[in-house]
Amino acid sequence: MSAQPTGELPYVDTKPQGSADFYFATNATFRFILQRLGRAGWVSYLEELGRAYFAPVNDRWRAGGLPAVARYWRAFFAAEPGAKVEVAETPDRVEVVVHGCPAIKHLRAGGREIVREYCQHCYFLGNARAEAAGLTMRLAGGNGSCRHTFAVATGSTTPQDINQIKEAGL
Repeated sequence: MSAQPTGELPYVDTKPQGSADFYFATNATFRFILQRLGRAGWVSYLEELGRAYFAPVNDRWRAGGLPAVARYWRAFFAAEPGAKVEVAETPDRVEVVVHGCPAIKHLRAGGREIVREYCQHCYFLGNARAEAAGLTMRLAGGNGSCRHTFAVATGSTTPQDINQIKEAGL
């Protein structure tokens, strides 16, 4: 018998926060995929993860609009160990301002060599999720602090400039 998620997050967890060691596994997985499948394979992996695994959340975002997006990110970062994040909701957007990225912080503290593309995963994963919900997502910053912007999709939205996402590193 498996428990079904009932809150904003797509999984069930009985502890108030996740384990920061998960970031080590994520970084190693990204390195493996980048080495084996290249950048295009890694981006494809992230986009499919965003559409398929997060489909229940994407459906909630589509039905609930920007308030559902804000609720999700508040719940998500409440479960992330050491996160320093503000989620601001306005009528036309949700801004997720990460003052202290828990993943980058933990990887640095653990002396890990961070995959330089690490921060770009938030864009490729987040944008696939946003598109599935009829929204757009843009990311600026990185390497420990960044800003995710979710908005209603319009025909005039400019494409993401990947150069606005800083490479990660120690």
